[in-house]
Amino acid sequence: MTAEKSFLHVMIRVLDLEKSLEFYCQHLGLTLLRKSDYPEGRFTLAFLGYGDESDSTVIELTHNWDRTEPYAIGEAFGHLAIGVKDIYQICDSLEKNGVDIPRKPGPMKGGTTILAFARDPDGYMIEFIER
Repeated sequence: MTAEKSFLHVMIRVLDLEKSLEFYCQHLGLTLLRKSDYPEGRFTLAFLGYGDESDSTVIELTHNWDRTEPYAIGEAFGHLAIGVKDIYQICDSLEKNGVDIPRKPGPMKGGTTILAFARDPDGYMIEFIER
């Protein structure tokens, strides 16, 4: 049975598309599924995922060509969450590659779930949850 609705993607704006692609593809292992330039609108869209868009939720990175100042993350946005098998190994590898890990791996306060947080090049928080 096919669901009437499905979650397609989450969009975040990025200042430096190449830095963001490196972070998400090289450090987090996502695949660049498609990338399109829109010269009339002066922006580029890049879609990344762990699976095909037809059956997986993906991330849309939007790069506005004329933007020179970093985006304000704001207090309403929380984070993107990724399930991982070995959270300690992933965080160690990320730190060795210069990625900021503001919340080291460990149990959630008041719980047993093992989690950690990394910061992407634009300051967005990425939560890792050990599965």
